[in-house]
Amino acid sequence: MTRRELPAVGGLEAQTTLTTLVNHATPGSEEVSPAGTYRRLLDLAGTPTVITLRIGPAGIDVEAPATVIEEATALVRWWFDLETNPAPVGAHLAADPLLARLVRQRPALRPVRHPAGFEAAIHTVLGQQVTLSAGRLFAERLCTAYSPGEVAGLRLFPTAAALVAAPSEELRAAVGLTTARARTVQALAAVFADGFSLDPGSDPPTARARLLEVPGIGPWTVEYLALRVLGDPDAFPASDAVVRRALAGAPARAAQQAAESWRPYRAWATAHLWASQTSHLRTVPGALGAT
Repeated sequence: MTRRELPAVGGLEAQTTLTTLVNHATPGSEEVSPAGTYRRLLDLAGTPTVITLRIGPAGIDVEAPATVIEEATALVRWWFDLETNPAPVGAHLAADPLLARLVRQRPALRPVRHPAGFEAAIHTVLGQQVTLSAGRLFAERLCTAYSPGEVAGLRLFPTAAALVAAPSEELRAAVGLTTARARTVQALAAVFADGFSLDPGSDPPTARARLLEVPGIGPWTVEYLALRVLGDPDAFPASDAVVRRALAGAPARAAQQAAESWRPYRAWATAHLWASQTSHLRTVPGALGAT
């Protein structure tokens, strides 16, 4: 294994970043320790590969096989947006009194993206209108039932083809979903199985439009995925329950209006609002919103 140190421009809010990883980690597929170490599989050079990250206030150390270390480091830089200086973004957001307080608390905070588009999309559907813990449980059950196997003790995420081929009632029962949610999972998997991809290279308007065509996917899911998978710095899930709670229970329309002054960094503002409400770190690793 080869190790690389990746500095974060302007520093990194290590504890909050780790909390985000812990709160979304799928048991059996991702491992996170309170000491700051994160381990999962990534598709590198076409092969499921274990990477280990050590997260600190100066940046992230990446450990991966030497043959894929360059690909791994490039992905991690994007995943945690390490090359963007948070100071100018924070200065812009601090014009809003609410965000000014949050920026002072976490000046080096940046949005945490997701390194695997299909996995993120399915996880997001599983997390619609349920707690984070329920979303993790659904993801764990899905992987238990349909994972094609393990690498170094970590489960591979199911393929789109496997989810499409699963009998609908079997999938619903195995994961514990409603019939409607199970249908959305399979409809979304069918889109990916047909060649759709969701990654930083995707055209954002085209990706958003295609996702909205899937029954059961609405603006929250699309904006959440734009933030986490497309890396859109201005994505904003206005109906997100945690965002609305941070805004004193504002309805989605009011949240949307409040966020206009945050452009073009509404995703960064969202990260601050999330962090203000979800700062507790679970000690044992294992999305809130509308559709």
